[in-house]
Amino acid sequence: MHDNNRFELHQRYNLLNKLPKVEDEHRQNQIHDVRLKGLKTTISDIEKEIEITKVQWQKERNLVKQIAELLQQEHQKEINQKINVLRQELLNIQNRSPLVFERVNAHIINEIISDWTGIPVGKMMSDEIQQILSLEEKLEQRVMGQSYALHQLVQGIKTAKAKLEDPNKPQGVFMLVGPSGVGKTETAYALANELYGGESHLITINMSEYQEAHTVSSLKGAPPGYVGYGQGGVLTEAVRRNPYSVVLLDEIEKAHSDVQELFYQVFDKGMLEDGEGRVIDFKNTIILLTSNAGSSAIMQSCLNHPIAEWPSAEELIEVLKPSLYKQFKPAFLGRMRIVPFFPLHDDLLVRIIKHKLHKITARLEKQYDTKVEYSDDLIELLLSRCTEVDSGARNVDNILNSTVLPALATEILLALSQQKLPQLIFIDVKDEEIIYQLDPTKKVVKKKTKNTPITKKIEV
Repeated sequence: MHDNNRFELHQRYNLLNKLPKVEDEHRQNQIHDVRLKGLKTTISDIEKEIEITKVQWQKERNLVKQIAELLQQEHQKEINQKINVLRQELLNIQNRSPLVFERVNAHIINEIISDWTGIPVGKMMSDEIQQILSLEEKLEQRVMGQSYALHQLVQGIKTAKAKLEDPNKPQGVFMLVGPSGVGKTETAYALANELYGGESHLITINMSEYQEAHTVSSLKGAPPGYVGYGQGGVLTEAVRRNPYSVVLLDEIEKAHSDVQELFYQVFDKGMLEDGEGRVIDFKNTIILLTSNAGSSAIMQSCLNHPIAEWPSAEELIEVLKPSLYKQFKPAFLGRMRIVPFFPLHDDLLVRIIKHKLHKITARLEKQYDTKVEYSDDLIELLLSRCTEVDSGARNVDNILNSTVLPALATEILLALSQQKLPQLIFIDVKDEEIIYQLDPTKKVVKKKTKNTPITKKIEV
């Protein structure tokens, strides 16, 4: 059955279950007539859609039945022609939204199970055990310089997957602590991609929006009789719709203590009751909390010291504890694993910069068969921009996305309009400004270019 039709049936089921409760509340004068009328209108509209879908389903079912009967007969030329006509008629009726299939295959079965469970089809068809065993290696390809942090995350996930942890708890609860721009958020994206099949399986909650005690209701949903009842909570509704996901509670230290205590039940029992009384299952989620608490202590312990003299991860946790216990209750910290993230030293930042530039060059070469090269001066300029502000590797993306990429895009589009794509683009630095040169080696593509390279300046 097509996704939209499945969703409509599921939505109708939920609304019909909700209607008696709403009518009862209405009799008790707990809600307004407007919402009751709105629910009835929605149910009426969905019932009309279901009737239309039933007619469509019956037509497809009859055609598939005829095809199946003909396939039982001897495959003569006349029979084959009838089958082809019926198949074409079936395709025309379905219009890329089939409700009935001529035959069931592995792909259809996987799609159905995926709809039931929320697990991406691609991940169900892969070897999950091998996927977990190679998880650390894959994460390190994306998040550089945080081997200890990634190892701790993977060890916790392995324990949960091996069913050695309490099966009623989430797959893991980790607090990622460290300065800004060192890879905490990137780790969440990488986990969602590797474990659940895509970054769409990352649920991000900005905890700086929950600095007041009353904001608890917006996370789990307003109770009956309060404004917002029936709309679902930001957190509970997201997990209900996407039970296999990574939940990122960003900047948890900014949330009110009452909001933090809301998660005790999630961490301990893997469930949370929303405003409408539904129990939301968190057992298949991985919960990551990020915090900048103790960042200054980390920086003081690491920066202005040779890398060989940096503290070990265990020593860094001890350095962090005073700041963490000042910010969070011991009962809160005791329910999770503390994972420290180290600052990014210059050599590591250079690796990250080159990695990001390589991704750009690979895209251009694949899309336009145009090579991109860059000078060491460009690396040094980007490195200096990263170290002059407390943004870590994040500033590399800002510079590339706001300056280099738009300028390159303009020149590529201009070249496409003139049908003379360059074979080589060289990115350099002159007077603290990024410049780029098109075909600096005087290579000619289709039409002859000037002898001197074309040079453009970009403000950084």
